[in-house]
Amino acid sequence: MKITRAQVMENRARILDAASRMFRERGFDAVTVAEVMNDAGLTHGAFYGHFKSKEDLIAQAFSHALAPVANPDTTALPSLKDLAAVYLSPAHRDNPGCGCAFAALGTEATRSSAESRQVLTEAIRRKIDELSLTAPGESKAARRQAAIGTWSAMVGALVIARVTDDPALSDELLAETRAWLGV
Repeated sequence: MKITRAQVMENRARILDAASRMFRERGFDAVTVAEVMNDAGLTHGAFYGHFKSKEDLIAQAFSHALAPVANPDTTALPSLKDLAAVYLSPAHRDNPGCGCAFAALGTEATRSSAESRQVLTEAIRRKIDELSLTAPGESKAARRQAAIGTWSAMVGALVIARVTDDPALSDELLAETRAWLGV
């Protein structure tokens, strides 16, 4: 039975959804291609019909997870404070598989392929531009500075909160960063 083009695209999306979630949960090295394919409900053999290698999958999973929203409603964007309140929450900390790819994989991504780093760089530029739209400040430069500083503090705090094995310290890191940001 021939697979339709729509089915191929659906299968690819399932693979990318599974890979991006699993990589965020466990890291690149702890996830095998076979596990990704199994989670996507496909055979290991189907992998090479979609990707050249695991590195190719990593780059495309980043691209998939960090894809810009088509025609975003910029009037509905949350303020940096509202975003920080959700981002710096125990729920986000405790669910890396469906959370921020930068906080979950940023340190690993520094050692990934040039293609992955290019995808991440473009996503960082888009995120800064998006956050600058609602950041406080009297000028474009001031709003950009606020967006970069706030987002960097949020990502860093989330990474550190996930690293610690002390739940009270982890909660404190999130709470104090929210307070420092005025959330």
